[in-house]
Amino acid sequence: MNSPLVLGAVAYDPKVVTIWSGFRAWLRRHGLPLDFVLHAHYERQAEDLVRGRIDAAWHSPLAWLRTRRLARAAGVPVRPLVMRDTDRDLTSVVVVRADSPIGAVADLKDRTVAVGAVDSPQATLLPLHHLRELGLEPGVDFRVVRHDTGVGLHGDHIGGERDAARALMAGEAAAACMIDANHLLFGQEGTLPPGATRLLTRTAPFDHCVLAAGPSLGPEPGERLTALLLSMSAADLEVRHLMDLEGLTRWLPGRESGYAALTAAVDEEGFYDADGRITATGYHP
Repeated sequence: MNSPLVLGAVAYDPKVVTIWSGFRAWLRRHGLPLDFVLHAHYERQAEDLVRGRIDAAWHSPLAWLRTRRLARAAGVPVRPLVMRDTDRDLTSVVVVRADSPIGAVADLKDRTVAVGAVDSPQATLLPLHHLRELGLEPGVDFRVVRHDTGVGLHGDHIGGERDAARALMAGEAAAACMIDANHLLFGQEGTLPPGATRLLTRTAPFDHCVLAAGPSLGPEPGERLTALLLSMSAADLEVRHLMDLEGLTRWLPGRESGYAALTAAVDEEGFYDADGRITATGYHP
């Protein structure tokens, strides 16, 4: 290819510049010209990918779901390329204080549950879907208190999850929702003191981020990008620190099998319509 492949990424943290500048340099040295552009939020990035303004996008799971809907409505192809090894088979948890009288999910009836930002798959959409499956309707059987930090970042900014954890410890909520890894992190950093919480329930496994190709990315450059990323090794000191920053030990082929629960959650919440239009009440990225 003559012109560089253009990749989109969301600037949820300053490290994003370091990560993709480093990956760009590595890919260029391996014969794939690449540039990247930063987006303020995932909604614009999904729209730009489907419209061909960028060739590929490092997408949240919610952005990937919207991309598929926008692409289907526009009659254009999109496809997953790669994902991190740490993006597969994740779970979210609903936790209560260790001294709480709550012993079962049914005990959350008429209580308050703290969640993350409105657009967080792991701390809001998926846990609430899980509680619905267990027989409790959010907003009817229990009160939902959102913590809208970093709206538009689809939960990449974990401030909302951290605020939900703090609300639990402050007695402002009977339970809090978060991804399992952040439950561990909050314990390590002291937001949730060791032994202060216990697990009430856990979601089924789901997949997280994916590198998606848009309609402007042809088969050959897409296959080349995929092959190079799959060949990237944590044993290579040139990229090891970048992989650490991005939270992976190796890239794996992208797959679509881990998004069924999120699709159901989006439909239950009316977050996007069938054509990918934003229909969530009060969501303004």
